[in-house]
Amino acid sequence: MDQGILGLHSLLRWALIIFLVINIIRVNVEASEHFDKVDRMWSLRLLITTHLNLLAALYLYFFGPNGINRIKAGNFITKDVMERPELRYWIIEHPTMMLVSMVLITISHSYSKKDIEPLKKHKRMSILYILALVIILAAIPWPFRIEEIARPLFRSLYN
Repeated sequence: MDQGILGLHSLLRWALIIFLVINIIRVNVEASEHFDKVDRMWSLRLLITTHLNLLAALYLYFFGPNGINRIKAGNFITKDVMERPELRYWIIEHPTMMLVSMVLITISHSYSKKDIEPLKKHKRMSILYILALVIILAAIPWPFRIEEIARPLFRSLYN
């Protein structure tokens, strides 16, 4: 089951990045126009994908091999986690950065519902989306990272 959730988490990551880029483009291209139903739908797609990915991530963190179970299996203490880069990444850095990006996306979506002057709304949303994208790109376990952190670009759903 862990492999299926891990594959889903990986697929949702790519969907999230695609929706985030689409939203960044939309809010910047249509900066002076009113936020319409189509814009809200794109923002909602991103929000839903982000929260689904969070649910998969929470399962993996609490029941998967790289979360809390990794600490329990090795009888590590807080000092050990902070001194070992791979443990620090999987237990602290990756989850924290992804949660921050999810909060930014959620705040940005809340702006889509507010009745604010279009240019101001689009600018705020653009800044939040770009910050979220930068944080996500920094937090992804890219294949070029150190061996204990690196993961393939696409995870198989059935390994």
